[in-house]
Amino acid sequence: MNTTQTKIRGRNSDAEESVPTSNQRKNEDVMTSIDSTQEPRLVASSAKVQSNAVSLGVEAGELVAKGVCAWFSGRLVLADVDLEMERKKVTALIGPSGCGKSTFLRILNRMHETINGAELAGSVELNGEDIYSPQQRATTVRRHIGMVFQRFNLFAHMNVLDNITVGQTKVKGISEEVAIGKARVLLERVGLSGKEKNYPSQLSGGQQQRVAIARALAMEPKLMLFDEPTSALDPELVGEVLDVMKDLARSGMTMVVVTHEMNFAREVANSVYFLDQGVIEESGDPRQVLISPSSDRLKLFLSKVL
Repeated sequence: MNTTQTKIRGRNSDAEESVPTSNQRKNEDVMTSIDSTQEPRLVASSAKVQSNAVSLGVEAGELVAKGVCAWFSGRLVLADVDLEMERKKVTALIGPSGCGKSTFLRILNRMHETINGAELAGSVELNGEDIYSPQQRATTVRRHIGMVFQRFNLFAHMNVLDNITVGQTKVKGISEEVAIGKARVLLERVGLSGKEKNYPSQLSGGQQQRVAIARALAMEPKLMLFDEPTSALDPELVGEVLDVMKDLARSGMTMVVVTHEMNFAREVANSVYFLDQGVIEESGDPRQVLISPSSDRLKLFLSKVL
């Protein structure tokens, strides 16, 4: 690793349990995605110290990760990962289960900090600014980098409208009237007008995921991260979520998508990265990489998923 590069390392040791339960992880995912009161729990250091808080810019997001390594409880799960995610472009991350895709996605908006025993090295910059700077709060980073999870993670006790407005009013300080207006516009955009009073249990999986996308968009992020957003859906519901994501791509939203939908990656993504055992095996134009891969490992992977 380049020794002049920003390095980030830390270990969370204040929790009693080393691995959170699935319910704990789900609750943390929800709260860290919109709650401004949760402080980062991973100690970070940076060679670039600034006198003022990092602004992260006002333009659409351009995210650059260099030399990212990750360990959990001493086990290496990512090894020297480099990715460049251009403004208004779609980047697809593919690979077998357990290869580090979701871990890498969490690192891009500092959500790995909810996991006890996490250690990192490398750098991540949004619009040229180090998101791990000592002056940068993790909650600020998450406002600029939206995330949509596999399991929707909606608040079960809130209706659709409240799920979308809560982040706007509690985190961004927007008035309830303005937040409701924005929520209704977004519900129309994702094809759910008329569902604002429904609760998550009254919606299909595809509808819940579209609400989750609307909630993330309500925070006006500079880029969006999608962690296998269709993996928990019945096959007949996958298309409605992918259609919303295609619309976002056409509108110029910068997107990083972890996916097993190879057709989506080939048709929509501008670049694709294949990860295996925490290492990028191959990357490039999806129309080249997915049709004529050079890596034997990628050839084997595609033979099983196409």
